[in-house]
Amino acid sequence: MSHRRRPLLLTLVHTCAALLALLSLAVTCWTGLEERGAALAFGALVTVGELTRWTGAQGGKAAPLAAAGALAYALQGADAGQPTRHGALQVVSVVLAAALLGSVPHIARGHGPTQDHLARRVLTVGFAAACFQPLYHQGRFGNWDGPAYALLVLALLSLTALCDAVLAAALAHSRTRWPFGPLLRDELRALLGIGSAVCASGAVMALGVAVVGLWAVPVFSLPLLLTQLSLRRYAAVRATYRQTIASLARATEIAGYTPVGHARRVAALSLAVGRDLGLSGAELTVVEYAALMHDIGQLSLVDPVPAGATATLPQSEQRRIALLGGAVVRQTGVDAQVAAVVERQADPCAEQPLGARIVRAVNAYEEKARDAGPGGPLTALEELRLGGAGVYAPEVVEALARVLTRDCLTPAQAG
Repeated sequence: MSHRRRPLLLTLVHTCAALLALLSLAVTCWTGLEERGAALAFGALVTVGELTRWTGAQGGKAAPLAAAGALAYALQGADAGQPTRHGALQVVSVVLAAALLGSVPHIARGHGPTQDHLARRVLTVGFAAACFQPLYHQGRFGNWDGPAYALLVLALLSLTALCDAVLAAALAHSRTRWPFGPLLRDELRALLGIGSAVCASGAVMALGVAVVGLWAVPVFSLPLLLTQLSLRRYAAVRATYRQTIASLARATEIAGYTPVGHARRVAALSLAVGRDLGLSGAELTVVEYAALMHDIGQLSLVDPVPAGATATLPQSEQRRIALLGGAVVRQTGVDAQVAAVVERQADPCAEQPLGARIVRAVNAYEEKARDAGPGGPLTALEELRLGGAGVYAPEVVEALARVLTRDCLTPAQAG
């Protein structure tokens, strides 16, 4: 089995992060820790943030409390009015050690931090500290006080957050080959939510420590900790919601209307095609849910369609099943957008929303390629292309072809 070559960008980013980490640890071990109290306080905050982080539905690591603590330490200029002496390399060392310590329970459960997660943490904290610490120790900010100094801290945090968003999108693009633009757009949107809270908390902690000392760390981190715990519960609710939809989708398999795993395979491929076409996170969620439930209208049929293959039925029958499916989805309380995609998957191509075009084409591909032998995927793609723009959207078919070529994904593997 051949292995794909490791993307150059991933190697470069991971190598730079590793070199910076090794240099920081070596220098810190050689010179010793400055302001051990501050290092311990911020290190403990990063550790707690990593302990309470969660893994999102798409596998992303979320630890806003750790990020805020790390950035606050990077931009700490004073402690209760007294100038500090620690440098950028010590900041990186403390944050890295704390992040690894907080990840021990996750590693024990098999959910340890990814290389991308650690690399981003090291590089972004190193960037913020390198922008602030040398200039601060040179006295460049001596005349900055009050609102001007607060704006400086906020500006540096915003710039760091922007750089982290670009780095995150670039790493995801390099690893998955999904379009960079939509990935960056989603990262920037996240900055308006929890990202803004991270920047605000980091700025308040850094400014608070400068005035009142290390007591500001636990006081000003508590609101973000509560927010993080609330977001974690919200993520758990969403995961349960998705599992409920997946269970509803399995009703057609249990009843014998569709083959086992068909809905999961269509959902996996639809997600990949949606990402290739640049859909946002919310749009991808709608496509995934609609793909999971696209065949639920078959439960209203007296006589099951052979193998659940609706793509070969007359257009009027496809339309009737789609409308029945949309009605069922609406009764379950699922988002109305999902129901609209389900009930419009049999409409003329020109009248369909993009989500319905994706589900229709992917469903037809999976049905045609299923049990067709080694040449099934290529034969199915050719049939979709020959179907014409009036049946299947050409841009969706070509996106599907790119996904299959890039990921070597077959119907059997997609489930």
